[in-house]
Amino acid sequence: MALPHAVPGQVIGVAPLGPLLKGSRTHALFKSRDLEVMRLVLGAGDALPPHRVPGEVTIHCIEGRCEVRLAAGVVALAPGELLLIGANEVHGVAAVSDCSALVTLVLKPSTHLDAVEP
Repeated sequence: MALPHAVPGQVIGVAPLGPLLKGSRTHALFKSRDLEVMRLVLGAGDALPPHRVPGEVTIHCIEGRCEVRLAAGVVALAPGELLLIGANEVHGVAAVSDCSALVTLVLKPSTHLDAVEP
């Protein structure tokens, strides 16, 4: 059964899952016009294959340890660490230990960030 997505103004808990981590699965927290936020859950040794998305991505390690594989090399993330991945950058994620991470995807990348009116 799919978990319901949050709505604007709703508080979403993203604290470490602790003992519930082993029985948890990756799920979307919300999806809006411009963003999608999900909790990624991987067991030790599990991985997401290399892929790319059109917009920027952040991966914020909540618990456990993971590695993000980029063209420039492997970046290790520990709890509390956040990584920004550029738009269209090929990346994969592997769990060093059971882990969960908050992943934010920009769905509609801006082509003119400097054009913001004051």
